[in-house]
Amino acid sequence: MCAPPAILAAVTVVLAWFVAPRAQAAPPLKVVATTGMIADTARAIGGPAVSVTALMGEGVDPHLYKASPGDVRVMTGAGLLLWNGLHLEGRLGDAITKLGSRVPVVCVTDAMPQDRLLRAAGVDSVPDPHVWFDLELWGSACERIRDAIIERAPDAAPDVRARCASHLQLLDTASAHVRSVIASIPAERRVLVTAHDAFGYFGRANGLTVRGIQGLSTDSEASLRELNALIDLIVERKVPAVFIESSVPRKAVEALVEGCGARGHAVAIGGELLSDAIGPAGTEQGTHVGMVVHDAELIARALGGTVPARPGALAAWLDAAAGRAP
Repeated sequence: MCAPPAILAAVTVVLAWFVAPRAQAAPPLKVVATTGMIADTARAIGGPAVSVTALMGEGVDPHLYKASPGDVRVMTGAGLLLWNGLHLEGRLGDAITKLGSRVPVVCVTDAMPQDRLLRAAGVDSVPDPHVWFDLELWGSACERIRDAIIERAPDAAPDVRARCASHLQLLDTASAHVRSVIASIPAERRVLVTAHDAFGYFGRANGLTVRGIQGLSTDSEASLRELNALIDLIVERKVPAVFIESSVPRKAVEALVEGCGARGHAVAIGGELLSDAIGPAGTEQGTHVGMVVHDAELIARALGGTVPARPGALAAWLDAAAGRAP
């Protein structure tokens, strides 16, 4: 017995749907980022449209980093190469510049307002590259990353725009929390002394006096006169703690502590800050937002502040980053 023509037609359509080749989703855009801060931001904004590799991992100092042959191969195979610029990747900069003719290269700071960039020695000096510590200013980097991804993965544009808008809201929430955390420190103790001068943007955004033993780059060394001037400041302001950094050797900070002790002022090492590199993967410190929040809360506790509760949206985001159950 033959099936009615209408049923045969329906079966034919269904079979054709299964048999016909389906449109393949575009593979993720291969993004290579120099630092963990940029890589984490690119993942948050790009989502499934990108596959992100960070050249520099936990505890790596970008000022002193040199490209290995493996790094060059990874960068050469990128669909998009993101870097900080402003001389942060000093020894890697030449390799990135040479790759510019073969690989799409985007400097995430190149659209930042020039009047918002800090300079150690006047308008003609090299800008301070540690811009990720001003969460509101980092919004400019987010938009630059968003546009770079969309240009190379246009089909993902609606999702990428939505993700970027959400991430900008997170930065605003985190920025307000960090300001309230630092504001909890007694005014006379709002002095942050660290291994190198990485926290200028953090200090400007949050009302802290910031001093580094070394300059903007860890390639520089502090003079004895500069070290003694720091000791004078710590003793005068009765600063209770100074800080080491995860990507910088601690010897200079330990010498500072000894110098203060010789002047009759006991100062503690308040903890290890994340300055030029994010923390371990799978932790809240392993994200850009998480590293800044971690540093703010650590600083406040060591200098006599009281850390307020994290806003709900920020707490939920950081819990998810750390794999903690809601």
